[in-house]
Amino acid sequence: MQTIAKEYLLLFNTLTDAEETLRRLEARLMEAQRQAEELFLENTDHDLPSPD
Repeated sequence: MQTIAKEYLLLFNTLTDAEETLRRLEARLMEAQRQAEELFLENTDHDLPSPD
C-alpha cells in the first residue's frame, strides 16, 4: 500500500477546507442579495403612485 506524503495531505486538507469556506461564503452572499432585492422591492412599492 502506497503512503501519501505529509505535504500532500496538508495541501489536500487545506484545499478541502478552503472549498467549504467558499461554499458557505457563496450561500451568505446569495442570501444577502435576496434580502437586498426584497428591501429594494419594498421601498419601490412605497414610491409608486397609487392608481386612481
